[in-house]
Amino acid sequence: MKEIIPHSRPTIGADEMYAAAEVIRSGHISQGERVREFEEALAAFLGVKGVVAVNSGTSALHLGLLAVGVEAEDRVLMPSYLCTAPLNAVYHAGGEPRFCDIEVESLNLSADSVKENKRIKTKAVIVPHMFGAVADLEKINEAGLILVEDIAQAIGASYGKGKAGSFGKFSIASFYATKMMGCGEGGAVISNDQNVLNFVRDRRDYDEVEDYKIRYNYKMTDIQAAIGLVQLSKLPDMIRIRQEIAAEYDRAFKGLDVVLPQSEFDHIYYRYVVRVQGDITKIIASLKERGVNCEKPIYKPLHRYFELRSGFRNTDEVYSSAISIPIYPSLSSEEKERVVEVVKEVLS
Repeated sequence: MKEIIPHSRPTIGADEMYAAAEVIRSGHISQGERVREFEEALAAFLGVKGVVAVNSGTSALHLGLLAVGVEAEDRVLMPSYLCTAPLNAVYHAGGEPRFCDIEVESLNLSADSVKENKRIKTKAVIVPHMFGAVADLEKINEAGLILVEDIAQAIGASYGKGKAGSFGKFSIASFYATKMMGCGEGGAVISNDQNVLNFVRDRRDYDEVEDYKIRYNYKMTDIQAAIGLVQLSKLPDMIRIRQEIAAEYDRAFKGLDVVLPQSEFDHIYYRYVVRVQGDITKIIASLKERGVNCEKPIYKPLHRYFELRSGFRNTDEVYSSAISIPIYPSLSSEEKERVVEVVKEVLS
């Protein structure tokens, strides 16, 4: 049995190891100068006024929601086809989450569903750019809510004349090990609103302040920031490689009875998600038996945790048919060939 090709894998090397080691040798390994450098570099890359680095994407969303005044009984909309981290952040902030359906083509939040779910106390909408495909921000923004972009899966993607992450009241990023940029852990709040940036910067750290407010221990470390600086310098090349692999997959899988990834806007392929016919649990098991570890893109839609049954037709359809195929810059040529061979064998 050949070694199984993992569904995801960090793309790190000697440059990242050297950067981390340099920080360790300095003796200053917590939040410091490297974090400041990382914030400035990321803000310049995204074309925004500022970035505040924190310890996770969940922490970033929590602080961002507090910064824009989300409080008890304020509704915050989000797609149901999503992991639980944003849901947790809304609850941390005291808000009331409401789930929306998705577009069956792009797998992104449906603007129509946002309008249908808007109520008097609805304050904000969280818009993840799912799997690297940029959402239709213009249509979603027609609802007139505070726009929160989640670029955890799409950092570096473009929308119109700007970068994804530069259009919301604030945006958040995640730097988990296998994200587009991997620092092990980490996150950031991104904004052109100085008041948001000031609030988040004040609340991410509780020490050495003159007044008392509820503050948090949400700091990024210089070790993570040093790795992040290297990853940011490589990001355009890593995106190019992902898009090249996706193009190879498109050509290879074109004749199969599958729906290939679609996007009206930019797509940088954090995941390569296809929709198939049949029992996806059995299909995923069959692929793994042949040495390729594919996964459901989302473990479980959020509405199913609460046994909600109506209003999620597209989400349920996608959940029962979507499979994520390995795609990442460290995928070797031999591994790509095996992925194509196995997927064609199982899905033909």
